Amino acid sequence: MSRLMGRDVARVDGRAKVTGAARYTADQPVEGVLHGFLVLSTIARGEVTGIDVAEARACPGVVGVYTHREMPRLDVSESFYLKGYAPMQDTRVRHTGEPVAIVVAATWEQARDAAGRVGVRYRAEAPTVAIADALDEAYLPPPWQGEPNEISRGDADAGLAAAAIRVDVSCTAPTHHHNPIEPHAATAVWDGDRLTLFETSQGVVVGRETVAAAFGLPPENVRVICPYLGGGFGSKITWPHTLIAAAAARLAGQPVKLVLPRAQMYTLTGHRSEFHQRVRLGAGRDGRLTAIVHTTTAQQSRTDEAIFNSSIASHTLYACRNVHIRQEAVRLDMPTACWMRSPDLAAQFGLETALDELSHELGMDPVEVRLRNHAEVHQHTGEPFTGNRLDECYRMGASAFGWHRRSRRPGVTRDGDEYVGWGMATETHTFGAFPASARVTIGTDGRVQVGVATQDLGTGTYTVLSQAAADALGVPLDSLTTTIGDTALPPAGISAVSSTVPSVIPSVDRAARGARDAVIRLAVADRRSPLHGVPPRRVRVTGRGRLADAENRSRSDTYGDVVGRHGRPVEVTANVPNQPGHTYGAVFVEVRVHRRYGRVRVTRVVGAYDPGRVLNRRTLRSQVIGGVTWGIGYALMEHTMTDRATGRVINPNLSTYLVPVCADAPPSIEALFVDKPDPGSTALGAKGFGETPITGVPAAIGNAIFHATGRRLRDLPFTQDKLLL
Repeated sequence: MSRLMGRDVARVDGRAKVTGAARYTADQPVEGVLHGFLVLSTIARGEVTGIDVAEARACPGVVGVYTHREMPRLDVSESFYLKGYAPMQDTRVRHTGEPVAIVVAATWEQARDAAGRVGVRYRAEAPTVAIADALDEAYLPPPWQGEPNEISRGDADAGLAAAAIRVDVSCTAPTHHHNPIEPHAATAVWDGDRLTLFETSQGVVVGRETVAAAFGLPPENVRVICPYLGGGFGSKITWPHTLIAAAAARLAGQPVKLVLPRAQMYTLTGHRSEFHQRVRLGAGRDGRLTAIVHTTTAQQSRTDEAIFNSSIASHTLYACRNVHIRQEAVRLDMPTACWMRSPDLAAQFGLETALDELSHELGMDPVEVRLRNHAEVHQHTGEPFTGNRLDECYRMGASAFGWHRRSRRPGVTRDGDEYVGWGMATETHTFGAFPASARVTIGTDGRVQVGVATQDLGTGTYTVLSQAAADALGVPLDSLTTTIGDTALPPAGISAVSSTVPSVIPSVDRAARGARDAVIRLAVADRRSPLHGVPPRRVRVTGRGRLADAENRSRSDTYGDVVGRHGRPVEVTANVPNQPGHTYGAVFVEVRVHRRYGRVRVTRVVGAYDPGRVLNRRTLRSQVIGGVTWGIGYALMEHTMTDRATGRVINPNLSTYLVPVCADAPPSIEALFVDKPDPGSTALGAKGFGETPITGVPAAIGNAIFHATGRRLRDLPFTQDKLLL
């Protein structure tokens, strides 16, 4: 066998990406395509009282200007569409940056110029856009997607009252935006009542269902194609621009391409909600938790009831009998939020900050406190975990970091003009598992085709799927082609909640093994084959696609020869279920804080993780580097600023919405893996991992700042003004 799994395998799509051969959504060539540009509302709440399109329609190259008057009636009531209302269906304005018109022209520049000439009149109402302005209106939303927003276990009040040590921590974090390097885009092509969409999508199958429902089409009449994504992070699902592009193409009678400028992505494609948290912990003198009470208040639009910053870690991560979790919402005149890598991060920041404060009050090492509260069983069901090696992560990471050398007293370690501090936090993420089918085809030339309608956001999906199929078949990677991102392929779920590996790998592995076994059966039944008459159980596959008798290696054949003689390809489709679960880790951080300027530098990071079986060490380490870097941005700089009077985003660009660059990343990010298969996983022992390495980083940085300076920061981001002494 080829034994590719677990190795440091280079990305199979890497060459296409670095040479420009990879075609992203906006790169797809479509004959006769027109270009669209959206006109967005300039008020946050109110009514459109008039739209003057005459000047825009007279501009060169303009084919049409469409408003709510021309827009077809769209139905999004029963589909996976987060906003809760279809775009451009009426005159109501629900947030700044809501689409009110689209201009379609021969070129993008012509469409943009004409869009600036559309005159819109409003009746404006005073908006509310900040949680602080409406905290007294917080309420408990109903369950969403089957998850309740209030969970109780035991008696949390009694647990707090009985505690020898109590901490009460309040934290805040601002709105954040995804900012993938590839902008959101959609190109719609109609052929009668059939629609082809080139779409920046993390879920081509779910996107097809949403668009089909909106236009009243059978799903088989819609095809969604997305072979490559330049990042998504939870934002690349079906948003208004997709439906508007499809509607405009139908109205214009020609294909329409709609690519959002980055500024428009700040109001049209979701964000991480602003949130406030209060975490109360109780513990005995031995450090064992007696109570966890965690209340989160998140920003919500006026048209949905979803809470995307889940508090799962607070009621599942640590062993504690008395827990009360409550997730409240405040309705604001803001766009709809959505998932943002990683949704667990918000609650984790509050929980891990509070645990560090508890450790300090106890005079106990933060790692030791977490080890004493390590959960051996699921906190709700009482069932043992099939795989939870978090305790190994603590010990592995602490040893590699040199944690035993950490001073217990904060503010005592200096290096020149900088205070030096060490902090840590637990990392955890709840991964999903969605139904997925996969098809493996062995051609008459012996080449292998793998097909599944999943997506690769840049995480390495192409590569690990290819590895799984190649290992099962015993063929080299260069004899195999993997095709994804097309609803013409066997269906799969959305690439979110770190679900791709748990969802798709089992079916790819099963289909590949089924194809291998089918070829073996053909060979042993074929009188022309050297393997004729050999019992199938004795046939082994080498790493070069050769089938051999295990007891007489001189009797061998190849996939190409067997299938070639057969005269037609061998094709197998499989669908293997998996279960959602939890992935764990521990992150250790060193920071340096300038004693006069308050500048914070993250100079060293060690992360130790339990992802189950490691499928590709290179892509897994890449996820750690990305997660740590994003965690640095979350902790130190990212902040969407909204004008409270108008609801407008003040910094809708990468010049003022700051994200970390190479100069902000530490020179050393060490990624360690337990690398033991999870016996409950059908994905070759692997678990969903991608979003885990960000979840503890902001808290670890905050904890390290406290260790460096003795100053506790609870409001993100930790900017320099908050550290000036």
